[in-house]
Formats: sequence, structure tokens, C-alpha cells
Amino acid sequence: MRVEADTLQEAFSKAASQLSCSVTQLDIKIIQHPRSGLFGMFKKTAIIEASREGQSKASNGKHEKNKKHHRSNRHKDAKNTPSKTEHKEENSNTTPYKKTRECANIDEVLPEIKAGVNELVESSCFSIHVVRVEAYDEQTVLIEIDGEDAALLIGKEGYRYKAFSYLLYNWINMKYGLGIRLEIAQFLHNQEEMIENYLISIIERIQNQGRAQTKPLDGVLIKIALEKLRARFPEKYVGIKTGREGRKFVVVNDFNRKNS
Repeated sequence: MRVEADTLQEAFSKAASQLSCSVTQLDIKIIQHPRSGLFGMFKKTAIIEASREGQSKASNGKHEKNKKHHRSNRHKDAKNTPSKTEHKEENSNTTPYKKTRECANIDEVLPEIKAGVNELVESSCFSIHVVRVEAYDEQTVLIEIDGEDAALLIGKEGYRYKAFSYLLYNWINMKYGLGIRLEIAQFLHNQEEMIENYLISIIERIQNQGRAQTKPLDGVLIKIALEKLRARFPEKYVGIKTGREGRKFVVVNDFNRKNS
């Protein structure tokens, strides 16, 4: 289905409501990004095509013939890539994001990215400013924003942070092939610090028992937990699983290795 709304967040919510599922269960294609501002201040509306996960093939059956070659190439690498669910989690809703295709030279494109971020922030309805836009590593752009209305930009439980980071990621990744790390008034730092403290007992359990799982985590927290546990236990399977009511958590064990 095609959905139009003032912002991507509203479009996602509207699609999820009409399809009777959560936003994390949607397969989404962005047709048009909102323009010149954010969260209700765009000159152009957001337009997306959405379907419930697992129904895309059925709803797009008439396009299967044209896509057959593309799917065949994708299946060749299936054993060396994450499952559909895990891949979607890692590239959807949180920062830091990683690149999904060949990236541009980050030093060459940084001035253009910085100008775009400044224009976006200046056209918003919030009293915020760009602190810095610089290379975090060769494949990731660090974007730091602060100001009087930083808390409003973050939103309750980080829901605006999540939507804004998704907007930035889609623009920067599609155009330059780069990932982003978005910091708004120390929000990401605080979330990382909180998860690090929480993971102490999880790491001890993994060391003693060989496996463990986190409690259900939302938004940016599950992304941070996934990356930290993968870095800590590179020899183990570390992935995102979905439990009842769509709640997601990270599992670590020796039974399902990433390349099995």
C-alpha cells in the first residue's frame, strides 16, 4: 500500500495501523522524503510504500518476473548474510548505523553533508544547532546536535531521536553509502553507558554458562546491546530475536553460528 503523511514517522504509524501490525514488522520503501524541516515543518510530505513483513511477495506478484534475476543473485550470498529479520533490525531504527553499499570518500563528501544537516536543522521548528559533523571512522559520519529544544527533538523514550536518525541515515546512506552516528545532547552516550552497566551481568552469565539473553529492549538500546555483545563475543552467535507481542531481545549462544 502507498501511504502519505507529514513525516516518515507518521507514515510508518499510519501504515502499521492499516496493516494491523507494529512498525518493526513492516517492509518499507520510501518514495519521497519530507523536505526542508522536520516533524511537521516539511514543505513536501513523506510518501512510502509499505507491506506487512512476509506479504511483500504476494502483494507484488505481478513484478516477480522482472525481479527474478535480482533475487537469484541475492540468494547466492544467503549463507554469508544475516537473516531477513536481523538485517532489518541492524539497518532500520537506531544509531550508530553501518553502511549497506560501497561508500564514498568520507573526507570529500563531509562538507556537502555538513551543509545539508545545517540546512535541515535551521529549517526546523526547534531551537537547536549543529555542534559538529565529522568522520567517526572511514565509513561513519558523526553528527552532533544540541540546543534548548534538544530534549524535544529526542522525544519521549527517544521516539523522535529514532525517527530523525532514520531520516538522516536514509539520506546519507542512499547518496553516499555511509553510516551515521547521531548524538543529541549526550542521549546516545547516556544510552550506551546504561547498556554497558546492564550488560555486565549478561556477560558474566555468558562466560559462566556459555549463553544468555537480554531483557526485551526497544529503539536504540537493542542496537547498542547487539554491537557491544558482538564485539565482546566474536566467536559466538549474537542475534536479535522477537518474542511475544513483538518485543525484541538479544541472544548469545554457541548453537547457531552466524555462518551456519
